[in-house]
Amino acid sequence: MLRVNCRVSAFHFRRNRLSCTHLVRARGIQGTEAQYSTDSTPFFSFLVWFLPKTYVLASALASSTWQWPCFLLQRALPVADEPGDAPVGQGGDASDLPTCLLCVCLTGSVYCEEVSPDVTSVPSLPKETAYLYARFNKIKKIRTKDFADIVTLRRIDLTGNMISEIEDGAFSNLPLLEELSLAENKLAKLPMLPAKLKYFNANNNLLKTRGVKANAFKKLTTLMNLYLADNQLEAVPHIPDSVRILHLQNNNITEVNVDTFCRSNDTYYLRPSLSEVRMDGNPVVLSKYPDSFTCMKVLPIGQYR
Repeated sequence: MLRVNCRVSAFHFRRNRLSCTHLVRARGIQGTEAQYSTDSTPFFSFLVWFLPKTYVLASALASSTWQWPCFLLQRALPVADEPGDAPVGQGGDASDLPTCLLCVCLTGSVYCEEVSPDVTSVPSLPKETAYLYARFNKIKKIRTKDFADIVTLRRIDLTGNMISEIEDGAFSNLPLLEELSLAENKLAKLPMLPAKLKYFNANNNLLKTRGVKANAFKKLTTLMNLYLADNQLEAVPHIPDSVRILHLQNNNITEVNVDTFCRSNDTYYLRPSLSEVRMDGNPVVLSKYPDSFTCMKVLPIGQYR
């Protein structure tokens, strides 16, 4: 008679990431025992579904020792000494693990946040991924090939990494991408952005005006939220008419002019969508440029004297 026991040995939450450590023991009629330990909530869910079905196979396998099917694990994992021990040491390489063992994969979403061992590059993603959350890791560079085949992506959140370089074209082939967060990184230059973006966050980087192309946002006709606070910008970049919320606080902006928000050659031009502009924490004294805000329904937040 085949007996299969599955037991959860540790279960905890860690900053928006659900993590489960479990130990599976499969014991055959001849007394042999196979053990596997892993950190993957989706894998555990699969076991809960799959293990009861092994009873159906028990009679067919009664004449031989039954072992856990290793093909379910794309890589053999070392056995932990104790149920609470992590199967991969702190010094391990995250790239050695399949993405959905390293991260939490749900339908269309990949949660890969504060991963140990350290994640230093974008992990390989399932082709149907629509939402990627890879926050608070140690990713240093975004390559063109990282998202080349994932055309279903709608949201990418890379907040709190160590990204200092993004290859041009890294986001170009993502026709459905609407939200992109690169906040709290080390970027000195922005890459080409996809045309359908509605939300873009590059707060807390090292951006200067020379690192933001003049037309960086010009073609983003659906962009609504633009966050560029806590950088080193010396001037306001071109802002599309569609933008509703604009954050430029804590930069090095020293002046604005009529064409910054309005149009000097069109006195009838209005910006009805722009409802919040933050320019506080910049050297510019906004009261010196009263004609620069005539097209707006609200004045920017900032220094006026």
